[in-house]
Amino acid sequence: MAEKELQQGKKQRQKAKKRRKRKKILLIFEGVFLILLCVGVYVALKWDRLDYTPIPEKEITINEKVKDNKNLKEYTNIALFGIDSRDESLGSGNRSDTMMIASINNKTYDVKLVSVYRDSYLLIPRENDISYDKANLAYSYGGPKMAINLMNTNLDLDITDYVAVNFSALIDTIDLLGGIDVEINEYEREYINGYMTETSKITGKDIVPLYESGQVHLNGIQATAYCRIRQTAGDDYRRTERQRLVIQRIAEKVKKTDIVTLNKIIDQVLPNISTSLEPKEIAGMALNASKYNLVANSGFPFEKQGKGMGRKGDCVIPINLEANVIALHEYLFGDTEYQVSEKVKEISEKVKEDSGIKGEDVSISFGEE
Repeated sequence: MAEKELQQGKKQRQKAKKRRKRKKILLIFEGVFLILLCVGVYVALKWDRLDYTPIPEKEITINEKVKDNKNLKEYTNIALFGIDSRDESLGSGNRSDTMMIASINNKTYDVKLVSVYRDSYLLIPRENDISYDKANLAYSYGGPKMAINLMNTNLDLDITDYVAVNFSALIDTIDLLGGIDVEINEYEREYINGYMTETSKITGKDIVPLYESGQVHLNGIQATAYCRIRQTAGDDYRRTERQRLVIQRIAEKVKKTDIVTLNKIIDQVLPNISTSLEPKEIAGMALNASKYNLVANSGFPFEKQGKGMGRKGDCVIPINLEANVIALHEYLFGDTEYQVSEKVKEISEKVKEDSGIKGEDVSISFGEE
C-alpha cells in the first residue's frame, strides 16, 4: 500500500512539473508575442511618414537559372541606394549616387556589403530599348525597380526589395547619433570642405568647416561630403570605400544607441526614406538589430578597367563580367562552384565586344578594399 502511494505521489509531482513547464513555455511565448505586437504597432504608427513603394513581384526580373538557386534562399539580399536628389523626390529622374547590395545570412545574421560602381558599363534593362551604359542611369530611367532589375540581370541575383535615402536622411542620422569618427588625410579634408558647399545648397544644412586631418569627428554634413569625394587617388573606387565605412560607423553607433535617440532618428529621417519593405519585415529586422554583424565589404566589379566609351563618357569596364559574377557569388554566398546564367554570358560577351577588353585569363581577387 505504501509503495502504491509513493508511486501515485511521484506521478502527481511529475504532472505538476509538466504543468509548470508548460505554463513557463506559454509565458515565454506570450512575452515574445507581446514584443512582436508592440514592435508591429510601433512601426505601423510611424509608417505614414515613410515613402512606402512596393514593387509587384511580376515586375521584378530574375534570370531563369537564379530562380532555382537553393543557395540564394539562405540569404536576404536588399538593394541600397543613395540618391543625389535636388528636391524631396526619391524615384525616377534622380541618379543613384550610391548603389549597394546588402546580403544578410538568414542563419548567422552576418551582413556583407558590395558597392556596384555607378559608372560600371552594364546592360540597362529598359523595356523595348535594351542598351549598355553607366549603371546609375537605371535609377534615373526607371527608379528603384529598374535599378534592382539591373543588379539581378547583370549579376545573377534575386533582389526584390530596396531602401533609398537622400542626403538629408544621412546627415540627420549621423547628427542625431552624435557624429562619427573617421581617419582622413589632408586632401580629403580639403575636398570635404569643398563638397559641403554643394551639399548645403541641396539640403539646406549649415556648413561647419573642417580644420584638422587624421582621426577626426565628423558631423552629418561633413560625413556626407566625405562620402561624395571622387577626385582623390582611387576616384570612384575609393569613394565607395568611404561610403561603406560611413555605413559601418553608423551601424556601430546604432547598436549602442538608446531607444529615445532611435525614436528621434525615426521621426526625423523617415520622410527622406523610400522602401519596398513591408512593416512586418522592418519589425522583424528591428527585433534582430543587435544580432546583425557587418563582416565584410567590397566593390564590384572586382577586376575592372576605366575606359572612355564615346558619348557615354568614362566607364568602369568589368574585365570579364562572367568571371566577376562567379567571384561575387563566392564572396557573398560561399558558392565555390557557381556557373553563371546564359543571360550573364550574353552580357559578358557584349561588354567585351563594345569595350575591346577581353580578360579571358583574368584572375579575380575579391578581398576587402
